[in-house]
Amino acid sequence: MRYLPLLLAGFRRKRLRTFFTVASVLVAFLLFGFLGAVRSAFSMGVEVSGLDRLVMLNKVSLIQPLPLSYRDRITGVQGVTAATHCTWFGGIYQDPKNFFPQIAVEPELYLEMYPEMLIPEAQKIAWIQNRQGALVGRQTAERFGWKVGDRVPIQATVWVKRGGERNWEFVVEGIYDAREKGFDTTQFFFHFDYLNESRQFWRDLVGWYVIRIANPDESAIVARRLDREFTNSRWETKTSSEKVFAQSFANQVGDIGAILRAILSAVFFTLLLVAGNTAAQSVRERTAELALLKTLGFTHLQVLGLVLAESLLLVGTGGALGLALAVAVISRGDPTGGFLSNFYLPAGDVVLGAFLVVALGLASGLLPALAAMRLRIVDALRRT
Repeated sequence: MRYLPLLLAGFRRKRLRTFFTVASVLVAFLLFGFLGAVRSAFSMGVEVSGLDRLVMLNKVSLIQPLPLSYRDRITGVQGVTAATHCTWFGGIYQDPKNFFPQIAVEPELYLEMYPEMLIPEAQKIAWIQNRQGALVGRQTAERFGWKVGDRVPIQATVWVKRGGERNWEFVVEGIYDAREKGFDTTQFFFHFDYLNESRQFWRDLVGWYVIRIANPDESAIVARRLDREFTNSRWETKTSSEKVFAQSFANQVGDIGAILRAILSAVFFTLLLVAGNTAAQSVRERTAELALLKTLGFTHLQVLGLVLAESLLLVGTGGALGLALAVAVISRGDPTGGFLSNFYLPAGDVVLGAFLVVALGLASGLLPALAAMRLRIVDALRRT
């Protein structure tokens, strides 16, 4: 702390330059935070996917169905402890832009499969008992102002009712929250029986199966057993871990991680040049002062430490402010009104950001610090 006045004196020498350098670092780490939140949103719950859950699809594609009768055969496979099915609905609420996932499920079995969902017991019972009932995620409920008891009409795009009717009406019987950060709370669940009995075609066919296994370490083995069970059948299957399924689904919009890494690499490389140039200019402007410090008894290592500390303080101030601002803004939730449902900054990214602040501070100050350390008093005084 006794060297702090020396460090602050260096910053006051060129206040405008110091301000713009700190502002550049702040903006870079603010961008880092937002891009981390966007990556989390596009991961679509990949990181919180259940290790003990598998997803079985039609081998041809996700949009091809599987028979309802497969469930009994699935539960008979060694290593499987439970199974339930899901079917995508894909309807429209008021306007095509009002997208949110609508999925037909078996209420009791689905809730047992996903303990990550938090629902008041009374709402859970009401949803199970009402065939037209819907269970809605907190984000979607708040987005449209829905509350328990509201009637929600959804226009079908695929599942037309018998007779050609496209309007499906649901009653909001429950609103669920997430037990852990990152679990999707935008989904809209309703009874598969209601869909199956009313739709015009594809009766007793489902979209995909979610399967719980006894030992997560044997997920690949159990997946192969399941697929062998249906080899050469009319409806062959492809089974993978839920995390692989979620990742492949997320990758349909592109490799967001690679895109964001490329952007951040360019930003931080530019920032390294800016911060390094600031540190180098500061050292050049204070050649005589550094020589005087050495004359007064400062060692080479002390001078090296002073310049590095100045660089760390400069970058650290901007980085800390940028990360703090990012956390504060991101904590307010999805700025898109529902498109980025899992919009949050993971704790791991905050730790990575702190590491990058330190690394950038050291990297930008290292060369100027070495130059200051090697500075000879006679040469420095001769140039002044």
